[in-house]
Amino acid sequence: MPNIMSNYIRRSLIQVQDTFIEGGKSVPEPTKLVAAMAVIANPWFGRGFVEDLSPEVREIGPVVGKLLTDMILEITGDKIEGYGKASVVGSGGEIEHAQALTHTLWFGNQYRDAVKAKSYLAFANLRGNMGTPIIIPLMDKHDAGRRSHYQTIHACIPDAPAADELVIALGASIGGHPLHRIGDRYQDLKEMGHDVDNPAGV
Repeated sequence: MPNIMSNYIRRSLIQVQDTFIEGGKSVPEPTKLVAAMAVIANPWFGRGFVEDLSPEVREIGPVVGKLLTDMILEITGDKIEGYGKASVVGSGGEIEHAQALTHTLWFGNQYRDAVKAKSYLAFANLRGNMGTPIIIPLMDKHDAGRRSHYQTIHACIPDAPAADELVIALGASIGGHPLHRIGDRYQDLKEMGHDVDNPAGV
């Protein structure tokens, strides 16, 4: 692990946001949003089209996943309700590089197992220059249809990603969206006469 840290990870950052007022009204239980981010070297940069990305995924994914998970848990403890992930690849890489390190169980299960989650990790993958917004969508860690926990964390690192870098991020929430008033998908399905277990009717 020390080798990978020194060879790939340039910086780690954490952003914590507490909301006390929304729409001009006080929030009875403020929502806490946490984003843990790592700026890492793109292991495929400058190598042309790499057919098999798995060796680097297996080497780097677990290390970055554990690092970011530990950063979040240091802030939230066992109170996490919503979670998600995101990545931004620099202009010299492919969007597939951003996806490779986040859409893998080698990375995601570090977080999912630590918080005992049942739902999949909501995600966003982008390509951009330094300062590109990092957008981390969140949803309830157990119930993907619980709209109160559909939230988005916005972050930005002014000097990342460089052309040969990636930003990898995990997000968490304690509490739902402040003053949420949009119900949940199950009530919609019931009113529309759809089967909750087969919402598309296929």
